[in-house]
Amino acid sequence: MAAKNEKFTISTKGFDDVIDITSKVQNFISFNKIKDGIVNICALCSTASILTLEYEPGMVLDLAKEMKDLVPINVKYDHDETWGENNATAHLKASILGNGATLNVVNGDIDLGTWQKIVLMDFDLKPSVRQISMNVVY
Repeated sequence: MAAKNEKFTISTKGFDDVIDITSKVQNFISFNKIKDGIVNICALCSTASILTLEYEPGMVLDLAKEMKDLVPINVKYDHDETWGENNATAHLKASILGNGATLNVVNGDIDLGTWQKIVLMDFDLKPSVRQISMNVVY
């Protein structure tokens, strides 16, 4: 068994920004000539998530709306009182969705459904540069 790791950065707009990173992950797999294994993709922060999603405008808007309903902005959060950053909602949303995804690699391709994409969703209240870690075990 062997492993390869790579990190990359991506600029986001914050505010529930959703960015398709599927091609970056697939390029990592292809460049390293990985035939079969598993790949883990992880956002190295606590206010963004990595997930799979049907990446189309309606679904992106639906997900952002549901997350806003689940974790409302106009609520007093202890984290905001402690740190004064007013980004508790970003931390909570990322905690709910998780910061990483593990997917199969089969015959050199990430094993995804027809419409499924790997996305980064940034919940912070400002634009950011996010660091993403990819690790493949084969």
